[in-house]
Amino acid sequence: MRLLVDVGNTAIKAVLFDNGRYQACELDAIPWSHVTDMVYACVGSTERLMPLLAQAQQHAIPYFEAKVTAELATLTCAYKQYQNLGIDRWLTVIAAYTEYPEKDCVIVDAGTATTIDVLNKEGQHLGGWIVPGLDLMTRSLTQNTQRVFDDEHTPFATDLGCNTPNGLKNGALVATMGAIEQAIQHVDQQNCCLLFAGGYGKLLADLFSGSQFDSVLVFKGLNYWRELTIKQ
Repeated sequence: MRLLVDVGNTAIKAVLFDNGRYQACELDAIPWSHVTDMVYACVGSTERLMPLLAQAQQHAIPYFEAKVTAELATLTCAYKQYQNLGIDRWLTVIAAYTEYPEKDCVIVDAGTATTIDVLNKEGQHLGGWIVPGLDLMTRSLTQNTQRVFDDEHTPFATDLGCNTPNGLKNGALVATMGAIEQAIQHVDQQNCCLLFAGGYGKLLADLFSGSQFDSVLVFKGLNYWRELTIKQ
């Protein structure tokens, strides 16, 4: 049983991989006696990770930190300074590369930030964009303007805004959609696989016909990263 850990900007999450299945796990309910190894990625504070590493050491469980590399198998990173690419982005690209071989992919991870990455069918990561997440986009406007305000009861939608809160939220949503649509222009639009992950991934996926939402895409990337690394 492999323990997969993602230390994000706002939370730390764990998933267990066993017999081909991914299962979310609370941090205080990890079955350490059954864990064979631990693979983790960290974009947030490492302080929250330390108790898990201590537990792994106590149980003599080997652990591995996922890193971005210029190449992984036949997958190549678009960044010349590949160390500057966020590991969370690299992991979603790895997951798409592994699960959809020889297929153009656009990968959207909609969390604190919304990241959009493009992968072609040859296994080349073409690059991508980082835009403010939906909440960050709306909050930046309410905090930096005097008359723009939000309403926690107003949902994100694509309708034209008829009041300030839905003008704000709907504007953030369609701006994000526009960035995704631009990314699709960089690959074969007829045979492109459009993948979504993250807290707002399902909301966005529902707006694009034929797209897929995968709540464990980053964790799949962690698992595949380890398997591909072992083979190298």
